[in-house]
Amino acid sequence: MPYTNGHTNGDTHLPSSAFFKRAQDPSTALDVLEQYSDRDGLDIGGLINSNKHGGLTYNDFLVLPGYIGFAASEVILESPVTKRITLKTPFVSSPMDTVTEHDMAIHMALQGGLGVIHHNCSADEQAEMVQKVKRFENGFILDPVVLSCNTTVGEVKALKEKWGFGGFPVTENGKLGSKLIGIVTNRDTQFEEDISQPVSSVMVTDLVTAASGTTLMEANAILAKSKKGKLPIVDSEGNLVSMISRSDLTKNLHFPLASKLPDSKQLICAAAIGTRPEDKIRLQKLVDAGLDIVVLDSSQGNSIYQIEMIKYIKGKYPSLDVIGGNVVTREQAANLIVAGVDGLRIGMGSGSACITQEVMAVGRPQAAAVYNVSSFAAKFGVPCMADGGIQNVGHIVKGLALGATTIMMGGLLAGTTESPGTSFVSREGKLVKAYRGMGSIDAMQDKKAGSGSKDSQKSNAGTARYFSEGDSVLVAQGVSGSVAHRGSVTKFVPYLAAGLKHSLQDCGQKSLHELHESVNQGTTRFELRTASAQLEGGVNMESYEKKLYA
Repeated sequence: MPYTNGHTNGDTHLPSSAFFKRAQDPSTALDVLEQYSDRDGLDIGGLINSNKHGGLTYNDFLVLPGYIGFAASEVILESPVTKRITLKTPFVSSPMDTVTEHDMAIHMALQGGLGVIHHNCSADEQAEMVQKVKRFENGFILDPVVLSCNTTVGEVKALKEKWGFGGFPVTENGKLGSKLIGIVTNRDTQFEEDISQPVSSVMVTDLVTAASGTTLMEANAILAKSKKGKLPIVDSEGNLVSMISRSDLTKNLHFPLASKLPDSKQLICAAAIGTRPEDKIRLQKLVDAGLDIVVLDSSQGNSIYQIEMIKYIKGKYPSLDVIGGNVVTREQAANLIVAGVDGLRIGMGSGSACITQEVMAVGRPQAAAVYNVSSFAAKFGVPCMADGGIQNVGHIVKGLALGATTIMMGGLLAGTTESPGTSFVSREGKLVKAYRGMGSIDAMQDKKAGSGSKDSQKSNAGTARYFSEGDSVLVAQGVSGSVAHRGSVTKFVPYLAAGLKHSLQDCGQKSLHELHESVNQGTTRFELRTASAQLEGGVNMESYEKKLYA
């Protein structure tokens, strides 16, 4: 009888029969596995070994899969950004003038991340952006914009244009702590043609209020029952103490992961400054606006200027968290840790619009930098932010696996609707947004920071970041260009979070804390990638359409 495909008919002379004769009992597979002297793949120490492998980037390795015993939805992405502040999602937008202004900072915070507002603008403009973030969402609004009865309808409309909301309490003298006499809302002024008339002629005087001492939960219940837009909180004499807004209740429902302070319920806001003496004046304005985290923005953070600034800030503003950087070595990090930083920013020359490594011959491949700095900083409880080189979800995963607690993104977010970059159609007919490195000539010659003055170069964020304020010839360390339009942050960031959760599921880790512990213990393993392996891991088709999410 002829042999059938896949069947030997008991013939022990076939070559394949020897293979089965050598086979051990399948039930002992786990016991046999224990006989191996080491786990499959490389541990983190074997991977990041510059003596053997040179400096590695994110594309040079992969994380080996673990055991899946849970759903991706169970993965927790909570991670610290500073010693005192933790984010629900580990994503931070870069302080670049084509990436983060108030709109990006608001939407990053609503998605559980953080936006760092750039400082390539005047101090007043930056402080105003911080105020817009802090006023976007509140628990008790302790510093509402208060009007007097003589404020005109035109002035109310101007305030709505400035702050983005149109409901204002009206008191006798136009100040908090004065007797409440009414509330004016957008509905009251929207169709008023006589903008010179006082708000007293259009405001609502039939008010629902709550007494001072009412808890936030009780106040929210009163507001929900009243069906009003605002609930003023007044003392026993009817003086305005604070206020809560219905829109904040709605935001709580729609954005449960939002990065908020536990007491005020305001969104957490970060902003960047330089290390020049005049940046101390800028910082005071930012603190007055409600800033929570200050990021010292420098391409090379290990300087006397930054160390002195850290000590100054920690001495004058002890409740303000400070993130120092940028650093790529343990030696750089140590000086900033001793100075008192609450977090570190890692990266030098790895950004998509940065050419520091090419021009200055100084920097470090990002994977090597992240591991060496974060493993050192972890000894002192200092969280680290991997800044630069992030092109996709996989790079985010690798940065976190190497020890970073958060990931900063510039080019990846520059194409979103919320970035301040200009949208236009490229020569290829694609919708793109303008994007530039802060070390580009365009950024360093921008005069917004100096309000158009002749010496605006000294106030420019780009020149400050690269220590070029007094240079007669500017040396570019960045480029200008464009990136593909990615749609809204409200869809793109959830995509990044979902991808990160699925990756951690593949790794067998239910949280970022577990991932870090597993890497440190040698349980999570890695594999180096040759050039052929990187080619194999990409798309190998004649033509294809790449959709990132749906």
